[in-house]
Amino acid sequence: MSDYKKLRVWRKAYALAINADRVASEIRDADHKPLRSQLNRAALSIPTNIVEGRAKASDRDFARFLGYALGSATELEHHTMIGRDVGVISAHDSASLLAQAVEVKKMLNALIDRLRGE
Repeated sequence: MSDYKKLRVWRKAYALAINADRVASEIRDADHKPLRSQLNRAALSIPTNIVEGRAKASDRDFARFLGYALGSATELEHHTMIGRDVGVISAHDSASLLAQAVEVKKMLNALIDRLRGE
């Protein structure tokens, strides 16, 4: 497979992970440490699964890992909304993360469809 760094979806997912890390680092309350951790884990999982899938030998395997990335992007959306609604993520940061996540999910879905020949 070719270099994952050439994939636009990976670049967008990478930027999303960096932004999520910045937002998560601003969650200081010890009571919300699990949310901070889950936010980071979900965000980091998106580009990581793209990278891992790209290294696989078949399009089918690649599509499977893109599906994992899609699940992590959905999980990130959920954690972001919870953080916003409990008041530990600002409305601005929440809107930014959610917009990035939606964009990445659309790109992942399109790539999965293409790999599956749909």
